[in-house]
Amino acid sequence: MTKPERLQVRRRSLIVGAGAVAGGALTSPAAAAAPAAAAPAAAVGAVRITPGDRRYDSLLRGNNFRFAGRPDEIRVCATTEQVRQAVSEAVRAGRRVAPRSGGHCFENFTADPGVRTLLDLSPMDAVTFDPAMRAFAVQPGATLGQVYRALFKGWGVTIPGGSCPSVGAGGHIVGGGYGALSRRYGSVVDHLYGVEVVVADRGDTARTVTATREADDPNRELWWAHTGGGGGNFGVVTKYWLRSPEADDAGGPLLPPAPERMLESVVAFGWDGLTEESFSTLVRNFGVWHERNSAPGAPALGLYGLLLLSHRAAGYFTLVAQIDADLPGADGMVTAFEAAVTAGAGVQPIFTSRRTSSWLHKMTWPGTGESGDATSRRYKIKAGCLRRSMTPHQIAAVHRHLTDDSGTADASVLLIGYGGQVRAVPPGQTAVAQRDVVMKAVYQTAWSDESDDAARLAWVRELYRDVYGETGGVPVPGEVNDGSYINYPDVDLLDPAWNTSGVSAHQLYYKDDLPRLRRMKARWDPRGTFRHALSL
Repeated sequence: MTKPERLQVRRRSLIVGAGAVAGGALTSPAAAAAPAAAAPAAAVGAVRITPGDRRYDSLLRGNNFRFAGRPDEIRVCATTEQVRQAVSEAVRAGRRVAPRSGGHCFENFTADPGVRTLLDLSPMDAVTFDPAMRAFAVQPGATLGQVYRALFKGWGVTIPGGSCPSVGAGGHIVGGGYGALSRRYGSVVDHLYGVEVVVADRGDTARTVTATREADDPNRELWWAHTGGGGGNFGVVTKYWLRSPEADDAGGPLLPPAPERMLESVVAFGWDGLTEESFSTLVRNFGVWHERNSAPGAPALGLYGLLLLSHRAAGYFTLVAQIDADLPGADGMVTAFEAAVTAGAGVQPIFTSRRTSSWLHKMTWPGTGESGDATSRRYKIKAGCLRRSMTPHQIAAVHRHLTDDSGTADASVLLIGYGGQVRAVPPGQTAVAQRDVVMKAVYQTAWSDESDDAARLAWVRELYRDVYGETGGVPVPGEVNDGSYINYPDVDLLDPAWNTSGVSAHQLYYKDDLPRLRRMKARWDPRGTFRHALSL
């Protein structure tokens, strides 16, 4: 290996890339309530784009180029009122509506042939402080990179969100939202105070509703539905208000502080000469470490670990640790983590790097994270939640597929550290059902040419089915597995050819919250104006 930079963890290699982790003292409400650093740009007027318009084809695709719809119209919305008008007109005309903020949906939810009105919310990207709500207001079109920059520059705070700066806040937050800070500060929705949503009534109009977590709010259940219920279910989110629960008490923090610096360690292991026993030991140790260090309040919650198991065709795979560089004992904690993961494996790294960088730079730098190239970016991602280390059967299945002859250098399995303060929130308090989880597992492959679709899809589907072969091909909740994560939607879970478990896709995503979410769907979207393959 001659280019160490190849060993950096990429985003859509696929999902997470590098992010920052927690540390430091919480900011004071007074500091957080300071005026916004900059006023949002003036809103553009309502824009309606139809087939034949030179802009139409360029706005059809989101991030995954496998999907492109042909809606009757694309409404580019810059205000809540423009969204309401567009939804009202679509309802009266009987057109199915789909909102798109950042365009990073892994499936075709905004590109389904049934979608006739596509709402482009990207101009709605303001991040401000709302004194009336005593909360930070984030519009759905703001990317995570924009959110992190605005919160950091204006107030020195942040949210525990994902590490891909181009992901839109609109879909990320409503699905629960997590990232490098979540072990220390929980899910993003654990800090969600309120939502502004455009909903479609039984009549032929749409209206704007505000819902908060206040116990006496008559719309509180609509707020709850947006704490993990997933996008495209209840209406169009036009604003989020973010405020930590601690701020509900006098003197509590409004949001967690942003770290100043991040320490990141990357250790790469070569596939050449690696035995299956050594591979299995590394994977098992990574899981065991998270079993032992992911209780709420545990000393190591500041450490965020990633094990990116790239296919043998890539030549290597990587272990990444990230931590607030100013957390006491940070460097020693990373060293202990790496020693625990490699213990007994009998392997030597082919590359190591440990460096400190600005947290903001790391969280907002796009890097090489988008798979494919500028004209063709195609991928398929599947996922599962883990309550403990993978079983021997699962590890053997992962090894078998990562060493076969049909995978590519852009195929991988990613194990992501989770748990910690996420597990401190009781089930049912939010709509994030998978609270007793210590890791997420992501199975992914990326490619550029449409002609490769069948082969690449077959590889990742067969991998996933084999990993969960003991439970009908899917991660049925139990002692080890705990379903999946709605922000990683996978329509294969609906297909009896790939899901033979008898457990529905919706149960895998929502578990015991499913009946309550369906009641909210029936109340707030009685006409089914908003729907997709996995909608409620």
